[in-house]
This record gives sequence, C-alpha cells and structure tokens, in this order.
Amino acid sequence: MEVKRNSGWAKVVGAAVLEVLWVIGLKHADTPWEWFITVIAIAASFSVMISASKTLPVGTVYSVFAGLGSAGTVLADILFFGEPFKLMKLMLVLLLLTGVIGLKMVTHDNTVKEVS
Repeated sequence: MEVKRNSGWAKVVGAAVLEVLWVIGLKHADTPWEWFITVIAIAASFSVMISASKTLPVGTVYSVFAGLGSAGTVLADILFFGEPFKLMKLMLVLLLLTGVIGLKMVTHDNTVKEVS
C-alpha cells in the first residue's frame, strides 16, 4: 500500500513539473512545433495528475499539483526569463511550499484504491 501511495506522490510531482513546462509554453510558444509540445505537456500533466488521484485524495492531489506548479513557474520565471528577484516573492513561494508539504504530511487515506 505504501509503495502505491509513494508512486502517487511521485506522479503528482511529475505532473507539477509538466505544468511548469506548459505554462512556460503558453507564454513563450511562437511556432507550431512549440505549441504542439505545449499541448502535449498539458495533456500529459493532467493525465498524470488524474492517475495520481486514483490512489490519493483528489482534493489533496489538486492542491499539491497547483501549489508545486505555481511555485515552479515563479522560480522558472526568475531563473530563466529575467523576472526580477524579490525577497517577498521568494518568501511567499516558501510559504506556499510549506502549505503543500503540510498537506502531504497530514494526508492519511486508509482507503487506498487498487490501480488496474
């Protein structure tokens, strides 16, 4: 049971990474090929998130997915796209990540479903 739960969390993290990629794609895609990759990232992100919600509580999955995706997008903007660094922005991202980690730590689903 614990292995399935851990693989569910790995899927949530993977979906969040894909979310960062497609959000960047929505902003920066200019060519049909870049738009194609963006659409694939959207579909893959939601597919992986839906898969994770088969073994984890849906509300927690979505909250963690959105929180990690938002934090990752803010950090990608700062690191790769010249968004100005602001201490308050970093502190708020850390607060967001603290909430996401807290949600994961308090989520105890004793009814983990079997994935076929």
